[in-house]
Amino acid sequence: MPFTLAKVLALLAQPTTIAMIVTGLGILLLQRGKRVRLGARLAWGGFFYLVIAGLTPFGNMLIFPLEERFPVPRIEDGERVAGIIILGGFEDGLVSAERKGLAVNESAERLTEGLRLALRHPEAKVVFTGGVGAIWSREIEATGPVSQFLIDCGIARERIVLEGRSRNTYENAIFTRDLVSPKPGERWFLVTSAYHMPRSMGIFRKAGFDVTAYPVDYRTSGPQDMARFFERISAGLLRTDTAANEWMGLVAYRALGRIGELFPGP
Repeated sequence: MPFTLAKVLALLAQPTTIAMIVTGLGILLLQRGKRVRLGARLAWGGFFYLVIAGLTPFGNMLIFPLEERFPVPRIEDGERVAGIIILGGFEDGLVSAERKGLAVNESAERLTEGLRLALRHPEAKVVFTGGVGAIWSREIEATGPVSQFLIDCGIARERIVLEGRSRNTYENAIFTRDLVSPKPGERWFLVTSAYHMPRSMGIFRKAGFDVTAYPVDYRTSGPQDMARFFERISAGLLRTDTAANEWMGLVAYRALGRIGELFPGP
């Protein structure tokens, strides 16, 4: 599927987008005085979804199974690690370029925990993989700022491997595999957000790259969040859309043959 088409479909399929379209259609029908009953149902239905998904634990219920799928691995002292792969998505290339530094978003734990792992294993290569995946706004590739941040934090320049062409997780896996040429028996850690780990692991496995999941950036604190309400509607809607995007991504990638099973696990 073409990249731009996939991005547009993903946007239109987000629950919040659908709710807004449904609400707008309902209001339009009411204004025109046609099919008033249907218009009212659509408008109120979309409105109530936005309130319920925005305030109730619905988003947490969707994202929690994704985050729990892969546990944080136990690493033995002295265990040799060939490489640490940090998936992009935490960086803002445009802001980084304009502000002359490294701008990060709420997924910054991919970088901070990847750095912590790299400092613990000085023998390992440190791979950053992430290009420009936006279609609406201008973005600037961020490998330079990420590399400089790692160097400033004490990672030797010769340990760093940069892959800046990939636009999605599938390309992350393919391009990184071709770049580092992993050997049988080597241990490579894959560092990404816990909710994104099932799809990421499935893609890397399908690409023939044997990696160990190292989930970070948890959005829930545990099962107790299944009863935790959100204080802001926007936060609940974002959580719901994030989780829904991952579940839809699993279905789409399975249909495209990019993962070998619908819900990859350990």
